[in-house]
Amino acid sequence: QVQLVESGGGLVQPGGSLRLSCKVSGVMWRQFSTYDMNWYRQAPGKQREFIASISKYGGTDYIDSVKGRFTISRLNTERTMDLQMDSLQLDDTAVYFCNYNDVWGQGTQVTVSS
Repeated sequence: QVQLVESGGGLVQPGGSLRLSCKVSGVMWRQFSTYDMNWYRQAPGKQREFIASISKYGGTDYIDSVKGRFTISRLNTERTMDLQMDSLQLDDTAVYFCNYNDVWGQGTQVTVSS
């Protein structure tokens, strides 16, 4: 059974940085490497939104509001995906979820507050 576990969330001041990680278990790394992976987030009172993806080939895509501030990466042999978040803003506050092959993690809370 494939499971995803996010980590790295927390409380940070505006302008600060956090690095989120998503660990995938229940799949061999060769199979893991054949799927695209995604990060989503859900702010209070809002719908879950896509924020970044990384393809099996390493190509990346971001929504405009995080371009230049967030960097997505993956390490297939470790079956992990990271999201480096810099220059965090108040409206980055949300629960962040990773997504792999239609499976979701439980989310990790990111709170940006002064």
